[in-house]
Amino acid sequence: MAYPTEYRYTKEHEWIVVKGGIGTIGITDYAQHELGDVVFVELPKAGTKLAASKIFGSVESVKAVSEIYAPASGDVVEANAALQDKPETLNTDPHGAGWLVKVKLTNPAEVSSLLDAAAYEAFIAEKQKEASS
Repeated sequence: MAYPTEYRYTKEHEWIVVKGGIGTIGITDYAQHELGDVVFVELPKAGTKLAASKIFGSVESVKAVSEIYAPASGDVVEANAALQDKPETLNTDPHGAGWLVKVKLTNPAEVSSLLDAAAYEAFIAEKQKEASS
């Protein structure tokens, strides 16, 4: 899987892409693969304040419940309501239709400190090497 180069990534396997001061946040293909079949997604409501590196929701799969961390601070302007009815969208399109929330960034500079696609791919390659050894 190629990771979109315009996105930024966290070591907790979230992504963010920013357009006009609004950051769209999701989980990476690697994360959905590790989780397995997603059955439920818990997301914050519009108006919720997110703080970078803090938990803002969770994804429940047949294997486990995983917390989702905010890659950047901001105010939620929209949560992906479609995931309530079709949480499996996270498995089929994690970098597109499976987005989680859109936030109005309060500190856009936080995004520049995140991993770019190449650094994230190197990070997960290293993680996979550790797991197989």
